[in-house]
Amino acid sequence: MRPVTFRRLLVACSVLLVAVVAAGWPVYVHPQTDPLRPADAVVVLGGKPYGRFHYGIDIAEQGYAPEVVLSNSVGPDDVRMQQICNGTYTVKVSCFLPDPYSTKGEAEEIERRAAAENWKHIIVVTYTPHLSRSRYIVQQCFDGEVTMSPNPTQEGIGEWIGSYIYQTAGYIKAALDSECS
Repeated sequence: MRPVTFRRLLVACSVLLVAVVAAGWPVYVHPQTDPLRPADAVVVLGGKPYGRFHYGIDIAEQGYAPEVVLSNSVGPDDVRMQQICNGTYTVKVSCFLPDPYSTKGEAEEIERRAAAENWKHIIVVTYTPHLSRSRYIVQQCFDGEVTMSPNPTQEGIGEWIGSYIYQTAGYIKAALDSECS
């Protein structure tokens, strides 16, 4: 490859990388968050690390909601999740296995529970890079008010790169499959 062609390719790749990071920054790194206020329930979307589950329970125990619903997306045999689901708290805590095993499956469970329990407002907890996409999906299934709260976590560069790729693919999937059951 000629030096000029290689330089052009390098510049083009650098410009593309900067554009991707800039486009994703407000979506994945600094998404829209909402101030906490009382709600009918706190719903914690699944995944690791487990800290998000405790964060959601803490929000409810501070008086923001009488109930916490945890998505047990790590599976029914996960010992740590079993301990969280069966713990003793000052608020009602229940767990569910999403079906399908996805954010959409979690949103469909929110839709079912909201109808059964007459929820008008929920607080949804997830990790920062997932916040915008989960808001998009949950609002397709739940007609009430949604307050989004990220679990405070520190992500390394590897996690951010993986999140950019995974969440972008998830957005594409959500756009193609936007109906709730």
